[in-house]
Amino acid sequence: MKSPLLSLPGAVPAEGVDEGVAAHYGDLFREQRALAGGTGFVDLSHRGVVSVTGDDRLSWLHLLLTQHVSDLPTGQATEALILSAHGHIEHALYLVDDGTTVWAHVEPGTQDALIAYLESMKFFYRVDVADRTDEFAIVHLPAGSIAEVPDGVVVRETPYGRDLFLPRADLESYAEKSGPAVGLLAYEALRVEHHRPRLGFETDHRTIPHELGWISSAVHLQKGCYRGQETVARVQNLGKPPRRLVFLHLDGSEVHLPPAGADIRLADEGPDGRKIGFVTTSVRHHELGPVALALIKRNVPLDARLMADSTAAAQEAVVEP
Repeated sequence: MKSPLLSLPGAVPAEGVDEGVAAHYGDLFREQRALAGGTGFVDLSHRGVVSVTGDDRLSWLHLLLTQHVSDLPTGQATEALILSAHGHIEHALYLVDDGTTVWAHVEPGTQDALIAYLESMKFFYRVDVADRTDEFAIVHLPAGSIAEVPDGVVVRETPYGRDLFLPRADLESYAEKSGPAVGLLAYEALRVEHHRPRLGFETDHRTIPHELGWISSAVHLQKGCYRGQETVARVQNLGKPPRRLVFLHLDGSEVHLPPAGADIRLADEGPDGRKIGFVTTSVRHHELGPVALALIKRNVPLDARLMADSTAAAQEAVVEP
């Protein structure tokens, strides 16, 4: 779904899964500084929007999600995962309940599969699941923003800012009043700085929540059964995950960033050394320079010198070995 804000001056379209919104509006670092300083907004209107209504919505979702939501207070933001039977991450949901409806935004293009799964699990519960992507656009206001939120708009307020479920028809008029527009690359740079994983970027087909630090924010360890709980409990109580998320400081003399999926090796073993992980997201940060998130084997020493593709890298632990 192509955003009308791509018609704003300087807009350069994003690519890949983020196609449909602006990567930037002509000045990446200025946009990052604006966002970090609490000004501007980010057009996330390409993300999927799903709603769940009905008297049983919270108790029903509680059975399916990794998060404790049966008593979720009205207006309180949370995030949750849906796992496979083996505990691998399949969906990530960013939730809020407005008193009558649970609203969630999800990765672009994942809403159809999510809704199909939810529909298959309805049974006798009094719930209705709907794809609201055509009706609502996600707009992100950074932490510290004093921008006004229109009356009646559902808001997810988090330590990183506010996510607005804005009627899609109001997107252009809201942008006119709430600028400057900030591109997705600036948003991603701050996401990487804050070590926040993203489905489809930091995950592959076998990722479990412990590897990414999602245990602390998206998994409740004392709630009842849900699909994949056995793996979560076993790793939490009896072992450690096979991989761990790290934050990489990249050699700033390199012109090109290592792309997502680039192999990571021990620098001491040279370019033909064994693969110990891969880059998940790499960005240029306005203060930190070139940085990245990566998944590496858990037992890699914290002081090991790494190579991300052909770029030297030093790691900072996100998930402890």
